[in-house]
Amino acid sequence: MSSRREFFSEFWASKTAKVGVLFLAIVVFFSLYTVATFPLDYGTRYWNNPKYWADNPKLAMPQWVNFFTGNNLLLHRMITISAPQKMYPSGAYYVKSYEASFDLDVDQFPTFLTLKLESVSFFSPKAPAIVFLVTRPDNRTIELSKITVEPPLSTEEPPYVRYVDEPRRLLVSGEPQLSITLSDFLLKAYNLSFEPGQVAYIGYEKVIFGEPCYGTFKPLKGKYLFTVLLYAKDARDQIGKVTIVLGGQVYGFMGTDLLGRDLAQGLLFGFPVALLIGFATSVLSTLIGAVLGIASGYVGGRLDDVIQRICDVMNNMPQLPLLIFLVFIFGNKLWIIVAVLVIFGWPSLAIVVRSMVLQAKSSSFIDAAISIGAPRWWIMARHIFPQVAPFILAQMIFFTPAAILSEAALSFLGLGDPSIPTWGQILEQGFHSGAVFLGHWWWILPPGLLIVFSAVTFVLIALGLEPVVNPRLRRWR
Repeated sequence: MSSRREFFSEFWASKTAKVGVLFLAIVVFFSLYTVATFPLDYGTRYWNNPKYWADNPKLAMPQWVNFFTGNNLLLHRMITISAPQKMYPSGAYYVKSYEASFDLDVDQFPTFLTLKLESVSFFSPKAPAIVFLVTRPDNRTIELSKITVEPPLSTEEPPYVRYVDEPRRLLVSGEPQLSITLSDFLLKAYNLSFEPGQVAYIGYEKVIFGEPCYGTFKPLKGKYLFTVLLYAKDARDQIGKVTIVLGGQVYGFMGTDLLGRDLAQGLLFGFPVALLIGFATSVLSTLIGAVLGIASGYVGGRLDDVIQRICDVMNNMPQLPLLIFLVFIFGNKLWIIVAVLVIFGWPSLAIVVRSMVLQAKSSSFIDAAISIGAPRWWIMARHIFPQVAPFILAQMIFFTPAAILSEAALSFLGLGDPSIPTWGQILEQGFHSGAVFLGHWWWILPPGLLIVFSAVTFVLIALGLEPVVNPRLRRWR
């Protein structure tokens, strides 16, 4: 007990160790939070599913950038309406009005405008029609789109429901008919004649959210009122949810990538993956290396020769070509990466542990244990292992950042598991998409810094263990 107390007291006396433990607590906290809140199949179900990120802006900077730019960048907005604000008869129809407002207070245009409809239900055989309007701050109204809901089949029974499993998305920026509408709007509102092709070249968002100014368009600041009108034959017809998406230049805590994926989620998921790879690789490598090193040094003879020759061969084999070959044969799975790192990780430890065992087995208490007939496994477990245990523990800590960096490097080369988002993969996708050259720093810096942070965490803990492993480094008080 006293030796354990001395061990922890010497370890905790180091400021480096305290910082390392603090960093490790941060890594463990985010890992546990991610495991508790994210599904295990997050990579395949969400991260690699483009439809899940369809409403996000592409290459948007983090939202906190506005603190340094004076709130000059447009924030991405998703406005959801669950119930109509008005209902009134209009001839043979019942009109339900779903309304939402939006304040444009920056000198930028939305990058896109999307209308999303979910759970449209109706009772009449005649399907309802939906009209999407916007009323600008200058009280001019533009009809953005008309949508006809698919009529019921002869085998269906009311109520007829549409867009339940997959919502109906309307990208206003991609509507060809809108160019004609906006061309007529510019002619009536500003007496400006533009061909529909010219309007498409200018950009729909500039016309919808702007006004002409010296041959170009400037943002028209103020309150915009979006209205979705449901023209129904039956008063019970309704839209379950209406969502209006206005693309912005900033989004979330870490921004988005080229596919609109929330980088904060990918970076969070990288915490447990890095911890799993680091601990699994270090524990398995240390366990194999320690057992074979102790056996090689104490037993000696032919067993020693076999183990050491295997270590020499493994240390001289090229790791990257072999890994590429195994990935080609078995697929780039996470367990293959861990297995290869373990295979190439234990030989160096076995060589060092063997040299320490050779020195320890000449001690007098080992001779005493042999003289009383103690078996080899007992001597190795009870007398040899405790002497090399501090060094083995320190090496296990050192193996962890090496494994994390190796996985990041392999993922950066495109050899990572594509079904699991990791920091190395995010870096690789950023470099592959030219994020460095295009200035998309939020796509490159955070994963790189997190890789360094996780590696430094275990390095600091290992440095804190040095006085315990090497008595000459201890500070006598």
